Amino acid sequence: MVQLIVASAKLVNSDNRGELQKRMLRMTARLKGPFQFWIGPFSGALAVVDPDSIKTVLSTSEPKDEFLYGAVRPWIGDGLLLSKGKKWARNRRLLTPAFHFEILKSYMGIFKESTNQLIDKIQTLCDGQEKSVEIFEHVSLLTLDSLLKCIFSIESNCQLSSGNIRHPYLKGVLELSHTSVKRINFLPYHIAPIFYLSPTGFRWRQACRDVHNYSRDVIHKRKLMIQRGDKDATDKKYVDFLDILLRAKDDTGEGLTEKEIQEEVDTFMFEGHDTTASGISWILYNLAKHPEYQQKCQEEIDAMIESKETKDIEWDDLNKLPYLTMCIKESLRFTSPVPIVSRITTRDIVFADGRSVPAGTRVQICIRWMHLNPHVWKDPETFDPERFAPENINDISPFAFVPFSAGPRNCIGQNFAMNEMKIVTAMILRNLSFSVEPDFTAVSINSLVLRAENGIHLKVKPRHKS
Repeated sequence: MVQLIVASAKLVNSDNRGELQKRMLRMTARLKGPFQFWIGPFSGALAVVDPDSIKTVLSTSEPKDEFLYGAVRPWIGDGLLLSKGKKWARNRRLLTPAFHFEILKSYMGIFKESTNQLIDKIQTLCDGQEKSVEIFEHVSLLTLDSLLKCIFSIESNCQLSSGNIRHPYLKGVLELSHTSVKRINFLPYHIAPIFYLSPTGFRWRQACRDVHNYSRDVIHKRKLMIQRGDKDATDKKYVDFLDILLRAKDDTGEGLTEKEIQEEVDTFMFEGHDTTASGISWILYNLAKHPEYQQKCQEEIDAMIESKETKDIEWDDLNKLPYLTMCIKESLRFTSPVPIVSRITTRDIVFADGRSVPAGTRVQICIRWMHLNPHVWKDPETFDPERFAPENINDISPFAFVPFSAGPRNCIGQNFAMNEMKIVTAMILRNLSFSVEPDFTAVSINSLVLRAENGIHLKVKPRHKS
């Protein structure tokens, strides 16, 4: 194995992280297989950046790496993301029905309602003119709003709060998301006593208490309502995630405990909020940078909607937007919302080229670097939706494009996320156009999700479409 020694831990701080990414991309371009790297003397890992090696790792159900994910364990507990063995396998089976297409179809109205709020807010902000908007914050509130409705049937109205968010669960989730990123990116905070004695650690513990107290209370009350057969629990427009978890039973007739339900709810909130917000925000940025592709998407969306009597996007319309889907997939490749998935091997693993790593090795599946690997993709740093045209799809290895991971531990909510991204992006592009200032480039930084160092600032102009 080739070693990349990163001499200074400063390279993982926000001011220098771009240099770390450049080094990793240079190593990816130079090598065809896995390589070892170190962050100073603190942490070593095997970086996997090619489809064959990624297939070897992701084809197993190896557990997640505590060095990366341990920072969020006090929040999400032993839910599907971090559990392993028999518990993971059982809970994966119990949660799968929550993402059946009939359930996802019922969330269509939620996505549209939340997106209309965002469109109205930005159109009011623009007042008919072209204005500069930091889009990530607005999209993040949209996905949070949608997720709260899909999980708990909570009407948070967080998009209309003007920065004054009062809902305890909502405030807690936002604080936990912020402090999680801070802890992961600041190496001394990986030492628990240092983190917990810091002001950031104090806010983290308080937010954890608020989130857990609220979710426990909601779960307990909903469970009692179902047991009593209350009309409010059975007469609903859609079945939310909590309803499904409370009714799930395994082969022995046993369901999930209230603690397990809380962990799965918190895991879904953690995984489904910022990741989808990152995906949508980078899609809008990439289309703003490439107006010719944005225009093709808008023409496709306009033609589809104007051919309908309802003038609205419905479930069956999602398959009628092939070019938009190509652009979404290319954005997920070009700016992968989840840059890295980290595992710990529980047994020796042998790669396709005969090299092996022993049990106990930290393996980082570097999704972003593999998506930009010149040994895998032609002109990888060029944004080109035609890569995902029907005639080109067969040329792509199933493990060369893994924005939602792959194998038995792939993202269980990937169809939920893809549907939301399609609906939200289509509705936004129907009503708004985006461009960038000539001298602006969003500087991406790897964290739990791909973010922009100083936000994603786009020029937004209403299209005056009804």
